Amino acid sequence: MTEKVWLGGIYFKNEGGYEIILKSLNHYEKRLKTLNNSPELKDSAAMFASVLNQQARKIVPEIEQMIQKIHNNLDSIQKINNLQEDIPFLEKALACYESDIHKAEDTGHEYFVKLVGDMEQGRRDLEIIKIALSKIKQYSE
Repeated sequence: MTEKVWLGGIYFKNEGGYEIILKSLNHYEKRLKTLNNSPELKDSAAMFASVLNQQARKIVPEIEQMIQKIHNNLDSIQKINNLQEDIPFLEKALACYESDIHKAEDTGHEYFVKLVGDMEQGRRDLEIIKIALSKIKQYSE
């Protein structure tokens, strides 16, 4: 019986998928560090905001570790395969970036526009994010 191959790793390493993932992780970290400025948080109850901020403080070091882990494993496809267990975390970062691009476009709120930065690039990234979300979960038959 043949072992399944993580096609997501091939996308990650050979097709440059790591670039959008690193960009999304950096965005996710920035989002969590500026959570207090989020219009969504300002509209929520004070207790809820406190819980979210506590969670954000826990996740930021995980993001930094993930970025380092990616950099440490980019030199070979075998090492990239070590990232399979992190797929849910990577998906969360990609989804956060995607969501914030949409919020910036749909609401035009200054917080989201500043968070995304280059809106033109953000719009182009939407298609890349869609591809990344699909490909990082793929395995051979």
